[in-house]
Amino acid sequence: MTPALRATDLTYQYRKGPAILSHWSHDFYPGEVVAITGPSGRGKSTLLYLLGLMLSPASGHVSVDGRSLERTTDEQKSWVRATKYGFVFQDAALNPKRPIRESITETALYRGENPEDYLARADDLMGQLGVSIPASARPNQVSGGQAQRIALCRAVLHRPDIILADEPTGNLDRNSGEVVQQVLRTEANRGAAVLIVTHDQDLANACDRQITL
Repeated sequence: MTPALRATDLTYQYRKGPAILSHWSHDFYPGEVVAITGPSGRGKSTLLYLLGLMLSPASGHVSVDGRSLERTTDEQKSWVRATKYGFVFQDAALNPKRPIRESITETALYRGENPEDYLARADDLMGQLGVSIPASARPNQVSGGQAQRIALCRAVLHRPDIILADEPTGNLDRNSGEVVQQVLRTEANRGAAVLIVTHDQDLANACDRQITL
């Protein structure tokens, strides 16, 4: 089986600091949920940004569906991110200028699609994740836990091939965390490769495998 995502010899370091990652390689396959764990400061979030094509490694490269993206342009990488990936950022990163519903569907614009075509799915996802707030509410009117679940709605809206989630249960109680876990598992069951950076050991144990940095 061709990996959905492959990291080959990734090395990354911040300016004047030691290498955060050094010659790191791994394959991630469709249909699996992988936890990336380890102490703070080991580069877990940095790795997610490298795998998500938002940072460029000092050396090594990332491949998606067997295609190396080492020599692609920033514009081409942006298109791959928009069409192949779904992201859940640790701070949710919702657009403060848009109502919640539009924050979820705005990713369609990056794919040249009509956001209105995704309104029904956005409503369904908000229902699944227990986001019972007016769709017209703004990000500054919701709690941190609600914002995190809204970010997950946005990430899985277009049924991406690769889902990268940075501490998706970090602001949630146990029941809400279990719902998030179920949604991510559902995405894997339909064929997505799901990578989760987490300090939540219960979530990590529920994944198919764990990688410790």
